[in-house]
Amino acid sequence: MFTIGCHLSSAKGYLHMAKDAVSIDANTFQFFTRNPRGGKAKEIDPKDVAAYTAYASEHGIARILAHAPYTLNPASDKQQTRDFALMVLAEDLGRMEETPHQLYNMHPGSAVGQPHEVAIAKIADALNQSLLPVQTTTLLLETMSGKGSEIGGTFEELAAIIAQVDLDGHVGVCLDTCHVWDAGYDIVGDLDGVLDEFDRVIGLDRLRAVHLNDSMNARGSHKDRHARIGEGEIGFEALAAVTNHPKLRDLPFYLETPNPTLDGYGEEIAALRKAHAA
Repeated sequence: MFTIGCHLSSAKGYLHMAKDAVSIDANTFQFFTRNPRGGKAKEIDPKDVAAYTAYASEHGIARILAHAPYTLNPASDKQQTRDFALMVLAEDLGRMEETPHQLYNMHPGSAVGQPHEVAIAKIADALNQSLLPVQTTTLLLETMSGKGSEIGGTFEELAAIIAQVDLDGHVGVCLDTCHVWDAGYDIVGDLDGVLDEFDRVIGLDRLRAVHLNDSMNARGSHKDRHARIGEGEIGFEALAAVTNHPKLRDLPFYLETPNPTLDGYGEEIAALRKAHAA
C-alpha cells in the first residue's frame, strides 16, 4: 500500500487532521507537536484522541509523524537552549505515547561555532537523557541540507550521532529529498548509489520515513528551499521514482511543499498516486 500524506495544522486536534487527510486521499499525515518556533504545547484531549483512533482505523490511517519545533537545538553551547531542547524532548516523547507506536522527527541541531564532533556528542547526550526503554515511539533524525553549521548534512554525521546513543533501537532516520539533494546527493541521476551509500553508512533498516519535497536549488547548494513536486530542480519523474523504488516504496511519504491550501496537496498526492500505480 502506498502511504502518503502531508504536513497539517494540529490546531484543531487529531480527529480534524485525520479528516483533512482523508479529504485529499491521504492515508497518513505530519504535524508539529507545538508552535514550530517553540513555546508551550497544547493540552491533548483524551476524547479527541479516542475519536481520532476510531476514525483512523476506519479510514486506513496507521502511521503518523510528529515534527519537533525548529528551535530545538540540543547541540547548542548555551545551557538555556539545551535545557529547552531537553524539556521539549521529554514532553513531546511523553505526549507521543497517547498515540503509541508512531514516529517523532527532529532536526538534529546546529554547531554554531563549535567543532561538529562536539555538537554531535551533545545531540547524542540529549537523546541519552530523553529516550526511555519503555517508549513505543521511534525518534527520527532528519537528513539536512548542510546549511550553515547544521548537523546532519552527511549520512556520516547522522551515523555518528546514532553510534553514541545507548537506546539506539528507538532511533531511526527520516530522509528529506530536498535536503539530501541540496546537500549534494544525486537522487536524480544515481538514486541506487545514494541508497547504497545510506545503507553502508547508516543502514537502510534505520530509514523509517521520507519527506518528499522538490527543491528550488541546484544540487549541492546547501540552501534548503522546498518547491512543489515537479516545479523544482529534482523534478516529478525523479520524485515519483523515489516513491516507486523497491527499497523505499513501503515507507510513509510526507509532503512539505509550499501549498497555501489543502487542495494543492491533494493535486500532488493524486499525481503521485497515479505515477505509483503505473
